[in-house]
Parts: sequence; C-alpha cells; structure tokens
Amino acid sequence: MQHDAHAHHEHRQGHAGHEGHAAHQDHTAHQGHHDHGDHQGHEGHAGHQHSPGGPVSWSMAARATLHCLTGCAIGEILGMIIGTAFGWGNVPTMILAIVLAFFFGYALTLRGILAAGVDFRTAFKVALAADTLSIAVMELIDNGVIALWPGAMDAHLDEPLFWIVLALSLAVAFVVTTPVNKWMIGRGKGHAVVHQYHH
Repeated sequence: MQHDAHAHHEHRQGHAGHEGHAAHQDHTAHQGHHDHGDHQGHEGHAGHQHSPGGPVSWSMAARATLHCLTGCAIGEILGMIIGTAFGWGNVPTMILAIVLAFFFGYALTLRGILAAGVDFRTAFKVALAADTLSIAVMELIDNGVIALWPGAMDAHLDEPLFWIVLALSLAVAFVVTTPVNKWMIGRGKGHAVVHQYHH
C-alpha cells in the first residue's frame, strides 16, 4: 500500500510538471504570437508612409507663381523702359525684357535662399531648378499675349494700351502657370526644393 501511495504521488507530481510545462509552452507561444503581431503592425505602419510630394494646396502654388510673376514683371517693365529709351525695335526690346525677367525671377529666389546661409553656388542651382520652367511658361504666355494683341507691340509706355495689355498678359500668365507650379511642387520639384531652406 505504501508503494502504491508513493507511485500515485509521483504520478501527480509528474502530471503537475507536465501541466506547468504545457502552460509555459502556451505562454511562450502567446508571447511569440504577440511579438509577431507587433512586428506585423510595425511593418504595416512603415508601409503607410506618405509619398515625398504629397498634396499641394492651390494657395501654395499661387504663392510660388506670384513670386515668379513679381520678378518677371520687374524685368519686363525695366526691359521695355530701356528698349524705349534707346529707341530699339520690338524684337530687341522683347528679348531684353525676357532676359531681365529671368534675371529678376532668379534674383528674388536667390535672395531668399542666400538669407538662409546657403553658399551662392548651391543657391544658384536651387534657383535654376525652382524657377526655370515656371518663368519660361510665364514668359511664353505673357509675350504671346502681347505679340498677338493688335497694336500692343507698337504701344509706347505713355499709352494706356501698353499698361492694359501688360497687366492682362501677366494675369493670363499667372492663371496658366499656377497649375504648372502645383504639379511641380506635388512631385517634389519647382519651389518644393526652395521650401527646405525656409525656416
């Protein structure tokens, strides 16, 4: 009887040990499952990152376009004044106006980037990348309107027609160029490369 009681006690201890081992395995499996879930959740979160460009508001695109428009307007008006003062023809005056429009367009962007402490060479490259397409589209539309408007090319600075057509051409250029800037900024190009230097 003592042998049977001893055997029964060992059997109970073995059974308890087995249950403890099983519980430990279940706990380990549960931890593994939890860790796996966390890992999957982390991967899922990483895969949910936003694209570099992201959505661009119309106001942001309009500000970028207005920035270019300011430089273009200064350059064009100055070019017209110089061409008229020297008695140049329409073509040389328009070429000078376009050159000065690019110059002042780039200059305004350069001013902002250089103020952030960037060296001139880097700032110049950023300005070229940011403004070239925008200014080109703006000048194409602007000068196209002036060239096609009857009598606008021959109008002098003291005539209302000159200023009316210039204002209308700049307005049309602004409307056409804003969607271009919106598209470029959304792709991380254009004035998007300038924003990283603004604090």
